[in-house]
Parts: sequence; C-alpha cells; structure tokens
Amino acid sequence: MTSDRPFYRAIGPDSFHRGDYHIESVQRSDAEEIRKWRNEQISVLRQGKPLTKEEQSAYFGELIRLDFPMSQPEKILVRFLYKDYLIGYGGIVHIDWHNLRGEVSFLLETSRTVHHAKYKDELFTFFELIKVVAFEALKLNKLTCEAYAHRQYHVEAIELAGFTREGILRQQTKINGAWIDAVVSSCLRSEYLNPRKLL
Repeated sequence: MTSDRPFYRAIGPDSFHRGDYHIESVQRSDAEEIRKWRNEQISVLRQGKPLTKEEQSAYFGELIRLDFPMSQPEKILVRFLYKDYLIGYGGIVHIDWHNLRGEVSFLLETSRTVHHAKYKDELFTFFELIKVVAFEALKLNKLTCEAYAHRQYHVEAIELAGFTREGILRQQTKINGAWIDAVVSSCLRSEYLNPRKLL
C-alpha cells in the first residue's frame, strides 16, 4: 500500500512486511524519537557526543532533500514498526554501488533492549526485512555488520539472522574506559537466495 509520505526512490514507496512488523523509508517525524534513542544508547554507537535537536532536524532535512530522490544514495534509512508503532530504525549505510555492498545499521527503542530474548527476535525480524531491501530491491551482493563484543546477545542475534562471522577488530572502541573488540559479520546475496538448512 502506498501513501503520500516521502520515500527513497531507490526502494520505492511500498513497505516491507513480516507478520506485524514492517519497514519503510524513515520520515522527518521520526527524527526526535530517534535522537533520544541514540543519545540514550550512545555507548553502542559510533557517536562521539549527544545529538542536539537542531543537528538532528538539519540531518533529516538534508536526508530527505538530497538522498530520497537519488537512484543510488550512499545510505538508506528505514523506520521499523510494530503494528504501525515506531519501535526502531536502521538501514544500509556506506553503500558501495560499484562493488554492490553496504553495512547494516540497527537501533531499537531503548526500553525494548532490556529483554534480550525479545530483542533477539526483533533484531532477527529487522534483519530479515533489510535483506529483502538489500538483495531484492537494491540488488546488492553483500551486507556487512559490525557489532561491539560486549553485547554478546546482539552478536548472537546477528549470527542467528544468517550473518557469518568474518573476524574480530581488536580493541576497536573504548567504552567506559575499557577497550572493546568489534565482531564483523556478513551475508551474501547467494546465501539469501539459497539459505543453509539447519542440521
């Protein structure tokens, strides 16, 4: 179902559905909620300082004005909804159109990150949806993901979603005074089209 809301030309106006969950192009109205989540969860992001309302508003304005009309944008950000209620956001960033690859980003509403089993379920659902965007709508060949190792439940959820661990970036970031490794994983279009059967 389409609407009058703005959308990325690269993926079109439709939503991508899985049960009661769906993703679609991020909207300007999401900016403040996302800003709060990012500031609350700054330790798990590549974000050096809290975002201001002005910075976030300007970013979303430029995103919609410049990236939405492009056929090959450098990033595609989507809103993640459960029964039409915004519960998270993410997307595909650092898109390399020559080599047909991009990096998955994902952030869930802060209160939903507390219950790890439910978090794993919702991350899995988001990753299943974003793979449809990447491999069917955009025709990418590879998705990568970098996750900080201190969030073991997050790393496990990514791997359960069909991403294969490629390696460890040692002491990639400092969190609360401690050096933390990053786990790098990926999923190929061929793996999406022909998923491995569980033994």
